[in-house]
Amino acid sequence: MNDYPAQQQFALKSPPFRRFLYGSFFVRCSDWMDLTILNWIVYEWTHSPLSLGILNACRLVPVFLFSMYAGGVADNYNRRQSLLVIYSGMMVSTLFIAFIIGEQASFILLLSAITIRSVLMSFEVPIRNAWLADLVPGSMLGSAITLQTTSINVARMVGPAFAGVLLGYYAASNIMLWVSAGTLLVIFTLLTVPGDQENTEQGKKREGKSLKDTIQYIIGQPGILAVLLVAIAPMIFGFPYTTMLPIFSKELMNLGSAGFGFLLSISSLGAITATGILAFRQPVMGGRWLIVSTLAFGTSLVLFTIFSGFYIASAGLMFLIGFTSQYYRTLSRIMIQMKVDGEYRGRVLSIALMDRGYIPLGSLFIGWIASSFDAYAAGLSMGLGTILFTILIVRSNRNLWKE
Repeated sequence: MNDYPAQQQFALKSPPFRRFLYGSFFVRCSDWMDLTILNWIVYEWTHSPLSLGILNACRLVPVFLFSMYAGGVADNYNRRQSLLVIYSGMMVSTLFIAFIIGEQASFILLLSAITIRSVLMSFEVPIRNAWLADLVPGSMLGSAITLQTTSINVARMVGPAFAGVLLGYYAASNIMLWVSAGTLLVIFTLLTVPGDQENTEQGKKREGKSLKDTIQYIIGQPGILAVLLVAIAPMIFGFPYTTMLPIFSKELMNLGSAGFGFLLSISSLGAITATGILAFRQPVMGGRWLIVSTLAFGTSLVLFTIFSGFYIASAGLMFLIGFTSQYYRTLSRIMIQMKVDGEYRGRVLSIALMDRGYIPLGSLFIGWIASSFDAYAAGLSMGLGTILFTILIVRSNRNLWKE
């Protein structure tokens, strides 16, 4: 463990930071339950891989469209108050989704409600991540990020498993009502955290920063630019694996909803392990490990597809998928947070977090492959696409290997 002064260690144990972590856990747990339920229900309704791709496009395209605006909100407005408004809207929209599922209304109406909720979530993530820097000293930021990511991945493990089991006993609409209750719990937790603790002068410096200023700043920071670019391949080709898991679990492994939730939970356990390692020790050559973990992620996807008929091997490879994907993502967040200047933090983070918006592009493409060929071809395409396109991007940004 890194040796920090006692007062800085105390910052990670302070009530505001701990409540921040609780809120991160509750909101992501609700989000992963939501993801599990909606993916399963839509596949049950339509039996169409393409419909799964459309569903997840509605969940993630707003991230691509609105993240830049979210960065502006994070830099110019009170972050705590902004989150309270966003979570209130998310709770109402989740209740509406529960109503639509319970009434078995049209698929189009369900997609519309999911899109509205996703617009709100596209603002939530950059604002919450920017707020983290206000709650701890800069020297503790790397450890704070790994602790936050660990809490999120615990939720990622608990949420799908819980939702998968519940789907076997309760109606999906009732479970979505419980998901909305989780968002209400987040609001109560947030109310106990003090308002922004940022330096007033730093807040003034952020005012008036335009998108053009932010782009020029990123171009002038080769280290930040390289980290942002290397995210493209795994997010387009690799991360749609969560979208395709209902298909893999049914067509390749003959598993039901509980098995689907179990696979997501195994992946989350790998992700928790990765963040735990990063919390204990962050690599000196961060860029090198970023590249290696991305290539290992693609390789794990290929091997999972090949050995999907062997349950123990599949479980181990799903653990490795979760580990490598989260190691890469957490390390990239740490590198960006540690490199970026405070007055650009919200906007640069919003651009970094736009990488989730690439997932729908991959989901539609991989869904088309699964529909036109089969799930096996889709799985191989995810892994090979991640490997090949990462190599192409790294060849154009070779200095990242020395970062």
